[in-house]
Amino acid sequence: MKNTRKLIWKYIVPVIIALLTFLLCWSQILYSFDKIFSDMCYQTPTTANKDIAIIAIDEKTLQEYGKIETWSRSRYAQLIEMLNQNEQSAPSAIVMDIIYAGTTNDADDKAFVEACKKANNVITAVDVVRKAKVTQGSSGLYVDNNYVETVEFPYDSLKEVTDYGFANTIQDTDGYIRYALTKADYKGEEIPSLAICAYRHYCESRGIAAQMPDTDANGIFGFTFTGKSGAYEIVSMLDVMQGKVDVRAFADRVVLVGVYAPGLQDAYNVAVQKGAQMYGVEIHANILEAVMEGKTALPVNSALYALICTIIVVGFYFLIRKLKIRYSIILLLTLIVFDVVVGKVLYLNGFIINIVELPIVLLLTYVVHLIYEYLAEVLHKRKVLSAFKKYVAPQVVEELSKKGDFQIALGGENRHIAVLFVDIRGFTPMSESLQPEEVVGILNEYLNLTTDSIFKNGGTLDKFIGDATMAVFNAPFDLEDYIYKAVCTARDIASGSAELQEKLQKRFGKTISFGIGVNCGNAVVGNIGCEARMDYTAIGDTVNTAARLESNAKPGQILISQDVYEQVKERVQVTEVGVIPLKGKSNGVFVYSVDKVL
Repeated sequence: MKNTRKLIWKYIVPVIIALLTFLLCWSQILYSFDKIFSDMCYQTPTTANKDIAIIAIDEKTLQEYGKIETWSRSRYAQLIEMLNQNEQSAPSAIVMDIIYAGTTNDADDKAFVEACKKANNVITAVDVVRKAKVTQGSSGLYVDNNYVETVEFPYDSLKEVTDYGFANTIQDTDGYIRYALTKADYKGEEIPSLAICAYRHYCESRGIAAQMPDTDANGIFGFTFTGKSGAYEIVSMLDVMQGKVDVRAFADRVVLVGVYAPGLQDAYNVAVQKGAQMYGVEIHANILEAVMEGKTALPVNSALYALICTIIVVGFYFLIRKLKIRYSIILLLTLIVFDVVVGKVLYLNGFIINIVELPIVLLLTYVVHLIYEYLAEVLHKRKVLSAFKKYVAPQVVEELSKKGDFQIALGGENRHIAVLFVDIRGFTPMSESLQPEEVVGILNEYLNLTTDSIFKNGGTLDKFIGDATMAVFNAPFDLEDYIYKAVCTARDIASGSAELQEKLQKRFGKTISFGIGVNCGNAVVGNIGCEARMDYTAIGDTVNTAARLESNAKPGQILISQDVYEQVKERVQVTEVGVIPLKGKSNGVFVYSVDKVL
């Protein structure tokens, strides 16, 4: 059973832990939970890029000009002309985060087109409508979730004089924005996002090569938000239109124009701030800056990540089985911190890993280890208690089980104890005249009597030595009034012998009697032997003297030493035997015969 348990915890449990770790990290079933902590770790606000500014169609602008749906496009033309009135102070790009689909008033539409054509730095927004579509691929049919069904472009004359990019954002599975798209394919045309289109204008105006972010097969990349809402320089469109803002402040910058007021359905949940939405124009600004400064990243291969986590967790499991609890806790905390630090470093270098799965699996593994250690300790205690039940009184075992402060180990301690020896008188000649089965029956009756008497008085059954019994009192646990209880045990054995003699006389026609010796003093008590086989016993002169007293006792006699008598003399009636020589001792021992125990 022990070997089976070791086999399970050495081989089977690590395999199970490895499989569960790999599946958990590979399947990413904790993805949404992970992002709560990943966003806190990865999305750390920084100072906004000064080359980006936002002109907000805010509440005071709407109050002045009315609902945006009623605006004349000549108003947008006026804004474009104001921003580009001086070629030297013109913006690198003007990103209009507004859909200009269809025509309105010919004169207004034409005015807007003329302004954009003259400026040559305007980017307008398109709306991409996606849906899932079953598509035939090289490996068979698959569902294309990024299929572009239709695109809502600006009206034709405006489309011809401006660059355009889609204004759509992509929400993660938990509804938050932390990823962006570089492009959308529609009928063979590659449409960039507003941020990518603006970035190209920015690089062209400065004569630098555009460095596109690494993306997955669908053109998706993760990005870091610069900050929460309000991080960028934001000015009201009304202030610009009324000349309260010096438009030269926008020179060579990317200017994004978009709604910045509640109720216009252009606000979204973003990774950098929980509990508050961010307007679309600010999201485009954050994506633009992330591309400009290389603050983009891609998820690592999930299978590779799962494999690395599995190796770490299995190694952790084998290490904590050998470490003390305080060191295993230190190791656990170190690995959790390591996971977060490595996750942050990788993210800053363009790689995204989930930082929650590994700590969770490590914690679960540690809990499994603790459960194993607890169960092993429980089994160990049960084993010890089961063993002690054969040696000590049930009430002692019960107290022991409550405290649990014991160990099975080689070695001993010096304790003051009382030792009792009892032997059957006449057992050898009696056994010669009986069948073996009858001898065993008589011996068992005798052993039951001595054992019950020992346990009744809280003693410890040390051993059976043929037809003799040895018991110790006050070991392995403290026993109150243990010397007196040893004498009481002798009395109970002697009293019980009368009934036993009568029973044996009727059953076998034979009778036996007892000789008992009791001594007290210091002795070495503990587990004696080797790791493979050990016995709990007491050794020393105190034990030897008790054995000699028993061997000198006449049938039915209880002999106690002077030391025992001094401790119990107020509660016993004795007859002085005097000094008797004991085998192996140079000096005799003064001995008393117990007549009655009070």
